[in-house]
Amino acid sequence: MRLTSFLIAGGLSLLVGCQSFNEQPPVEAQPLEVPVSTPVIIEPVQVEVEAPVAITDVWQRIRLGLTFPIPDKKLVNQYRDWYIKHPKHLARVSKRAQPFMYLIVDEIEQRGLPMELALLPIVESSFDPFAYSHGAASGLWQFTSPMAKHFGLEMNWWYDGRRDVPAATTAALDMMEYLHGKTKQNWLYAIAAYNTGEGRVLNAVKRNQNSGKDTDFWSLDLPSETERYVPQLLALADVIQHAQEYGIALYPIENQPVLKVVDTGSQIDLALAAEMAGMTLTDLHALNPGFNQWATSPQGPHKLVLPLDKAELFESALAESDEQDRLKWQRYQIKPGDNLGLIAKRFHTTVGALQAVNGISSNQIIAGKYLLIPISAKDPSKYLLSADQRLLKRQNSGRGNKMHHTVKSGDSLWILAKTYKVSVANLAKWNNMAPKDTLRLGQKLVIWQKGSSKSITRTINYTVKAGDSLAKIASKFSVTVQQLLQWNDLSENKYLQPGQKLTLYVDVTKSSA
Repeated sequence: MRLTSFLIAGGLSLLVGCQSFNEQPPVEAQPLEVPVSTPVIIEPVQVEVEAPVAITDVWQRIRLGLTFPIPDKKLVNQYRDWYIKHPKHLARVSKRAQPFMYLIVDEIEQRGLPMELALLPIVESSFDPFAYSHGAASGLWQFTSPMAKHFGLEMNWWYDGRRDVPAATTAALDMMEYLHGKTKQNWLYAIAAYNTGEGRVLNAVKRNQNSGKDTDFWSLDLPSETERYVPQLLALADVIQHAQEYGIALYPIENQPVLKVVDTGSQIDLALAAEMAGMTLTDLHALNPGFNQWATSPQGPHKLVLPLDKAELFESALAESDEQDRLKWQRYQIKPGDNLGLIAKRFHTTVGALQAVNGISSNQIIAGKYLLIPISAKDPSKYLLSADQRLLKRQNSGRGNKMHHTVKSGDSLWILAKTYKVSVANLAKWNNMAPKDTLRLGQKLVIWQKGSSKSITRTINYTVKAGDSLAKIASKFSVTVQQLLQWNDLSENKYLQPGQKLTLYVDVTKSSA
């Protein structure tokens, strides 16, 4: 019992303050004399420590990072109810997020930003990198052109950085950090400013201050879209946080990197890159939606996003290839009347690319000389996610009678919508545009007009015969003279010539031909 008494006394001496401690010598200075015949056994104290929870799913990782309080506000509750009543929406969107969500979450964590920002692409674009909004914003993060340029994203005929997910994510988070600093380090202000601009938010705060009103987000007078934007994000965060309770099934996303960004160092045909990586062309292009055409941009960026398990194969094949073999080339002899613009259009490239490849500093070319022209390795129609093919798919997605219109001087979406008795919104949507976009002279537009559910519209290539007139052809195919003029960019004052080619869009159930 001497040992027990001593240990108790020593333990108490540590609890009663410095004076008691000074009155007792250190334990080392008080050697214990324990009889040999009395063995002392001190059993180790076992403390149960809970093993850390393994985070295997990115949604789980997101839930652990969500910190914003969810207020009991009318709009928050309305959006929460909407998500709960439409579980298939988040099921689809979470599946779209699968390739990119780990990358986004990882960058947010590295920057120490709120995890709620990882959900912004759901609010902005439903995680569709090809989304194009009514405000002419594009990509997962819905950048407008001015903001994209301001935050370092390139945009040209070949490439649109707004749809390049890694590049756009970096730019979006740079913008959020900037807005957070500009809006008094208030994240609700910053998120609102992402939607409407910091000027409007700060002016709203100032107005409330001058009027003696509260300046929290919920008290500000902001555009109605912005007043709904922040509640929608908060409602979404709450639904993601409690998905199981609300009966929401999210597509599982492994909590590990699945993509690698590889710099090819030079322009490369996407079909060839897909072959090198052992992928389909469409699968590769889906991971690289920033590329508008059949190849990376001649001036760069030349970065390709690849599945991690395909990257090594691609890098090995790339190292063994010659830069000149990464594109297909055609030697073209310049004909009288040719100019760089016409040649570029014919071969689906740009004047700048032709100049760079052929060492031309001006627009002057000489008939008889040769140009080296990069061309697609496959038929352009095989690049299903190129800008041209996406436009074609959208233009063919309407219902009714399909018409074509070539843009002339003075045309606008509003004027054409009024002329064809359709809405501006639909006219823009059919042509992969935003209602605020401007038209280009010569631009080919598609207009869908209401027709019988049994109508079958076909494109007819008609060769003018001797004795034909616009009225006669229109009557034969049950169309109007005005439609013939619009479809073929004709003038009523000019006569048709035998052998002339006309394009008609005919309901074959009505045509007598």
